[in-house]
Amino acid sequence: MTTAEPGSPAGEFDLGALLAERGAERYELHTRHLNHQLPRMLHTIGFDKVYERAEGAYFWDTDGNDYLDMLAGFGVMGLGRHHPVVRRALHDVLDAQLADLTRFDCPPLPGLLAERLLTHSPHLDRVFFANSGTEAVETALKFARYATGKPRVLYCAHAFHGLTTGSLSVNGEDGFRDGFAPLLPDTAVPLGDLDALARELKKGDVAALIVEPIQGKGVHATPPGYLRAAQELLRRHKALLIADEVQTGLGRTGDFYAYQHEDGVEPDLVCVAKALSGGYVPVGATIGKEWIFKKVYSSIDRVLVHSASFGGNAQAMAAGLAVLSVMENEQIVANARATGDQLRSRLAALVDKYELLADVRGRGLMIGIEFGKPKSLKLRSRWTMLQAARKGLFAQMVVVPLLQRHRILTQVSGDHLEVIKLIPPLVVGESEVDRFMDAFTAVMDDAHSGSGLMWDFGKTLVKQAVANR
Repeated sequence: MTTAEPGSPAGEFDLGALLAERGAERYELHTRHLNHQLPRMLHTIGFDKVYERAEGAYFWDTDGNDYLDMLAGFGVMGLGRHHPVVRRALHDVLDAQLADLTRFDCPPLPGLLAERLLTHSPHLDRVFFANSGTEAVETALKFARYATGKPRVLYCAHAFHGLTTGSLSVNGEDGFRDGFAPLLPDTAVPLGDLDALARELKKGDVAALIVEPIQGKGVHATPPGYLRAAQELLRRHKALLIADEVQTGLGRTGDFYAYQHEDGVEPDLVCVAKALSGGYVPVGATIGKEWIFKKVYSSIDRVLVHSASFGGNAQAMAAGLAVLSVMENEQIVANARATGDQLRSRLAALVDKYELLADVRGRGLMIGIEFGKPKSLKLRSRWTMLQAARKGLFAQMVVVPLLQRHRILTQVSGDHLEVIKLIPPLVVGESEVDRFMDAFTAVMDDAHSGSGLMWDFGKTLVKQAVANR
């Protein structure tokens, strides 16, 4: 039973007291009431930490140790945690006691945020606000199919666009799709393969191609010229280009949108979410051309044909406006470009030094570090052992000591991938680059020594992988 703060009415909800009393039960609560495999997984790899607070690009545990965040909540925390401008905007909008979500008025905040978003994609005209990236994708799929009158949506192999039924239909990873069929009519084409795209378009039933300018799974960018050539093919066949910028948008790659790295690319629909609210409030947006929106909302009778109960809510809109203001005033996009170039070039310089390091790629502060089969016999035998148990274990072996020994949070970039993805908050700078480089070099040195705690942990992962087969 929680108690109220001194001087507060008896029985009043007290969040601080509740967390003080029950916060230590966090892992037990998840085991009993939520996804029970999550705490099990975190315990297995030693990620079952207790973080007490966070600010900017750092967490702190109960002992006061700081942890560098190179994950940004899967890209949600573009400005880091608890940016003061975004916090103030949320306090202000709550204090304003606005008549929010009446559903039968036109509040100013959604219109103002739409106006600001559209300045970054001047070839587009209108915005639909939802609550997440997957909802933004669902909107784009529905709009594309309705506007073109065609049923089929193309996507690229290994793509990730969300996990609801529609977005799952354009998800290129079988592990997410297994057991959830039947899905929407869809077809995967290899990333960058224009001939495969042309063959599918000739069938005449394709509504759109949805594509991540840089795929989150494995951090693979579309080849130079691909987006523009694909756009021309799609237009020829009266199909649409949908750019999924949920992770790559809002400055992540060193331009406001990743498709803007290629001249002449003007998607018909663009999906954004994640960093748009600074990580505070769920939000998503589908930005599109005038004719598409006017076809979907073609009459007064169709005014609510596609809507979202919480879409455009005042808290999300205020946060979004604050985020865009910060991005402009603090030159966030320029920092992502400069810091990302610095980090990527320093990592790329290590490829010739470490035989287990195969490639470094990406744009801005979206960087993939890929590991590969070594040449030396001693390391090759260990690598082969890991691969036989489960592909992706070596990358996990790197991620774990980065956290446990160097207090840096990273992630493996996808199931069965030997790739680490770095997507830190866009506010990181030279000191964070130095800290990561020192830690990563130390982990690589340990891995190439052929002994030590890292390979001992590898044996633990092998046993776990075999047990889960």
